[in-house]
Amino acid sequence: MPYGVVCQTVVGNNVVGALGPIAGRTLVVEESMSFGRQVYEFLLSSSRAYAKWDLEVSTSILKNRKKLLILLALALPIMAGCLAEAYEYHEMLGGKSAYAPAFYTTTIFLASIAVGLAAGLITGCIGAGGGFIITPALMAVGVKGILAVGTDLFHIFAKAIMGTTVHKKLGNVSAKLAVAFLVGSIGGTFIGGAINKGLYNADPLLSELFISTIYAVLLGFLGFYALFDFLRATRGTAAAQNTQASSNAGMTSLSLKLQSLSLPPMITFDEDLVPGGRRISGWIVAAGGVFVGLLAAIMGVGGGFVTFPMFVYIFGVSSMTTVGTDILQIIFTAGFAAVGQYAIYGYVFYTLAIGMLLGSLLGIQIGALTTKAVKGVHIRGFYAVSIIAGFINRAATLPKKLVEMEVLHWSPTVVNVIEQVGNVVFWVVVAVFGLWVFSKFFLNLGKLRGEA
Repeated sequence: MPYGVVCQTVVGNNVVGALGPIAGRTLVVEESMSFGRQVYEFLLSSSRAYAKWDLEVSTSILKNRKKLLILLALALPIMAGCLAEAYEYHEMLGGKSAYAPAFYTTTIFLASIAVGLAAGLITGCIGAGGGFIITPALMAVGVKGILAVGTDLFHIFAKAIMGTTVHKKLGNVSAKLAVAFLVGSIGGTFIGGAINKGLYNADPLLSELFISTIYAVLLGFLGFYALFDFLRATRGTAAAQNTQASSNAGMTSLSLKLQSLSLPPMITFDEDLVPGGRRISGWIVAAGGVFVGLLAAIMGVGGGFVTFPMFVYIFGVSSMTTVGTDILQIIFTAGFAAVGQYAIYGYVFYTLAIGMLLGSLLGIQIGALTTKAVKGVHIRGFYAVSIIAGFINRAATLPKKLVEMEVLHWSPTVVNVIEQVGNVVFWVVVAVFGLWVFSKFFLNLGKLRGEA
């Protein structure tokens, strides 16, 4: 009997009390593990949906000469300026001059290309979003948290504008769902942006601590679950094979419950797939939008990161309708967050945004081609390790921030060593992953050309 059925039977018949406190505690632990796996599968689905969007957008840009010329027109002056180090006065960005990011130099621009390249390789090769490592990577090279978030969002927005393919899927967009969701997501970006700016204005260290903690928790949870799945896959257990099946499930019990709630205004959708269509409250959709906008504005991950699994698994919207609506909303969500909450306040590092865009366009194509020449299980292993490296990097910065805020009283030497170890681990893992992908790509270049 499946675990979920066992739990329901035991709880429904009040057997926990009869089995004693030990059985009760065991049941709670197992339920917590089951909930943890559901959260992991949701995050993994989010990551895959974002990767699919990123690959489609990047391919659209590379196949269009006009878009490439626009990108080069933006990039060449910046590259020339970096090589000449033309800025005599290195103005600090983002206010708070004592706690500003690195100024405009060749090194910081090349670092941004490397960050974009690494994220692109992860996205293209692993098939899961590499965008969630961009903010930690920028922070690791010295860019302050609020600027890293704002710059990442602007990079996503610029990529969406240049490579959008929404015109191909307008027939699959539910206007009512899109409007309700965007009302919520735009409101969420204002809340998230206000939180980040408020913390930064109150104390830049508090802002750094907040962003690093969120990333450490998210990447730690996702990374270790991915590692466990990889170990199960290498041992050939059935548990690792169930993830794909669950991610392809249809209507969930949660989506059925939400659609049964009658909270006007009600939105009808999927009329072409279901007689009479399905219905859901606009308030529920807007609430989901608030969450996505909040997450996008705080983390700089882009609204598409969680929109797809939220629409499919929580709202019960068909995949066809979700794809078109997701592509439409990410432009507005990322745009409002990037411009309305960060750019107008000076929290976007445009040099880095262009560099990341250049690097990611190259990395995502190489990564996607490399998947034809490597084993899937190896890719899953690198996925887990790269996320854990990001977790280590952000977690290693927390002691130093707490000491600077006088919450901890550790030796400055100790916390500096911890932070440096976190940086070294992160960049070594990213470098090894990049070298491995490039080696596989060039060693199998003949084979890949033949397939093309």
